[in-house]
Amino acid sequence: MLQPPLIVLMTDFGLEDTFVGVMKGVIATICREARVIDLTHAISAQNVRQAAFHLERSIGYFPEETIFVCVVDPGVGTTRRAIGVEAGQYRLVAPDNGLLTPIFERWPDARCHELTNTKYQLPDKSATFHGRDLFSPAAAHLAAGVPLDAFGPAIPPEEWTRMEMWRNRPLADSEGWQGEIIATDHFGNLITSFEAGMIANGEDWRVIVGSAPPLPILRTYGETEPGHALAYPGSSGMIEIAIRNGNASQMLGVGEGDEVELRKG
Repeated sequence: MLQPPLIVLMTDFGLEDTFVGVMKGVIATICREARVIDLTHAISAQNVRQAAFHLERSIGYFPEETIFVCVVDPGVGTTRRAIGVEAGQYRLVAPDNGLLTPIFERWPDARCHELTNTKYQLPDKSATFHGRDLFSPAAAHLAAGVPLDAFGPAIPPEEWTRMEMWRNRPLADSEGWQGEIIATDHFGNLITSFEAGMIANGEDWRVIVGSAPPLPILRTYGETEPGHALAYPGSSGMIEIAIRNGNASQMLGVGEGDEVELRKG
């Protein structure tokens, strides 16, 4: 059975204003049959790296041919490019500001085009709301069957904008790694820069963060007492830190960008 086209939205717009609703209205006007899913609109304001992380961790759960509209765009209205990308079975529209860095790394053979064809934009484009005037129309036209190369010229891979996502550095005593907190979720759980696979070798590991004592790496929250801190392999695929029945970010005084250690023993 033929499925309707699927468009997924991710922004830092929040839900208090009309921005997201208007973007959906633009999509419906151009491609009425498209289904729209909200991935999240709670990316921290202007936090391009956080958006890149959540996109990369989420994209594989969506079906082939899904179109992603990714708008975390502190450079809106400047000379930064707007791009459309075909990566594997997915298509994405986003500002060319590093947000698609993990996508480019995962699909080095992706195709990237600049979104310059005004035929597929709203007239009288605002300098501050390209989510409405440029990215939503592009996604809707893609959903309606317009090929990517109709939107503008191809951009070679060496010109794609990339950013450093995070870096784990060996500890001075070679007994582990120093990393950072890369995101905080709705519950105050802290997502570290350590891939869960880093602890899959059977060794005993501890996580050290803030003023907390070294934290054992457990399987799930219920393996410690309420109010106690723990580390665990999270659903994100990264090692996370939580307070059972509490907010780890608030209670430990730790947030995005703060240092964390993964240490043996």
